[in-house]
Amino acid sequence: MRIRREEPGDEASVRDVIIRAFGPDEAVVADLVDTLRVSPAGAAGRSWMAEIDGEPVGHVMLTRGWLDAPRRLIEVPVLSPLGVVPEHQRGGVGTALVRHAVAAAERCGDPLVFLEGSPDYYSRLGFEAGGPRGFRKPSLRIPDAAFQVTVLASYEAWMTGTLVYAEPFWALDCVGLREHA
Repeated sequence: MRIRREEPGDEASVRDVIIRAFGPDEAVVADLVDTLRVSPAGAAGRSWMAEIDGEPVGHVMLTRGWLDAPRRLIEVPVLSPLGVVPEHQRGGVGTALVRHAVAAAERCGDPLVFLEGSPDYYSRLGFEAGGPRGFRKPSLRIPDAAFQVTVLASYEAWMTGTLVYAEPFWALDCVGLREHA
């Protein structure tokens, strides 16, 4: 497996990975990726693809969010979305992508990485519930256990507060749990 930065021209491949990973009924997640890519809060080079034998099998991106902390707003990355095509799920692709993204955030000096996701899966990768650490979730639709954070080296104890998502998450209603038909 090879992890590489998403490059111009990869848009269709990334969209295909996301639709296959989330299913055609959740194409809004692919729309979110497309929108974030061109948004001021977008990935700005913080979007990666996993390939096996040259075929795209996974994708992850870090997008700009903000922590509304007592001292000031702090720019923080949000890991969302993570997608792996079904035939390669449970084979380490997602784990490798998450580790790659978190390592990149660490290298960039980010203090924290936030996400919404399965505590069973992400706790193995160093994430923990955000609430007990003093963070407030951006939406009541996010289950407490799913609102997660990993603390990086540049974190300071005063960095607590409410996570604020970038506008595309709200515009496409990709925050928290959604009712499925």
